Amino acid sequence: MSTPEAGAAAQADAALLAAHVAGDPEAFGLLFARHRDRLWAVALRTAGNPEDAADALQDAMISAFRRADGFRGQSSVTTWLHRIVVNACLDRLRHLKVRAADPLPDDLDRAAGSGPTGGGRDRSAPADPAELVVVGEQRRTLLRALAALPPEHRAALVLVDMEGFTVAEAAEVLGCPVGTVKSRCSRGRAKLAAVLRPPPSSLPAQPPPRPPEPEPLVGNPAAAAYVPSPEQEGGVSERRP
Repeated sequence: MSTPEAGAAAQADAALLAAHVAGDPEAFGLLFARHRDRLWAVALRTAGNPEDAADALQDAMISAFRRADGFRGQSSVTTWLHRIVVNACLDRLRHLKVRAADPLPDDLDRAAGSGPTGGGRDRSAPADPAELVVVGEQRRTLLRALAALPPEHRAALVLVDMEGFTVAEAAEVLGCPVGTVKSRCSRGRAKLAAVLRPPPSSLPAQPPPRPPEPEPLVGNPAAAAYVPSPEQEGGVSERRP
């Protein structure tokens, strides 16, 4: 849902792009600075490693710089920029299939916030060392699983599940129908779940059933039938006649 802030941001983006087309030498740099953090994060997660992400982002921005006069306003400027970045990443993945299978870096969040663009979002990390270990292992497992997905599935999941795009927005970025994005996300999530689900042998064993609690002696008719004799107090009891 559009908000006044989003509307104002879209107008500012459109004005900067129009100024760039009109010959303003600083306008495109200002436009890129407004979106560089998110564009870098999408490029990194889609490309799978910082080197290819940096190359793809650079190619995308050169393409956007040169093709700005072809922007017709049928989508927002930020959607247009993301589409160019994702397409540049997918093109690199198709040409570098061996690199596409490489695992994503363990410090992906840090790399996403401090890439070659120079900008970065401050992502607070857990302070507890034990929690850091658990979170780090979970991140490594997730990133390895994400890197194994087909590039198109990965791109859809990055936009929808990691960057918070709606399915409709992701469809605009990817240039495909909404149903295709839903299908790619669904298949990608299923593959991730299959990888991330622990094997049966690693599941904790069910604890053995607890033995029944002994019945209380107070008010128990069976226990009341037995009373100790004076000489056997605390020992074997004899039955009351």
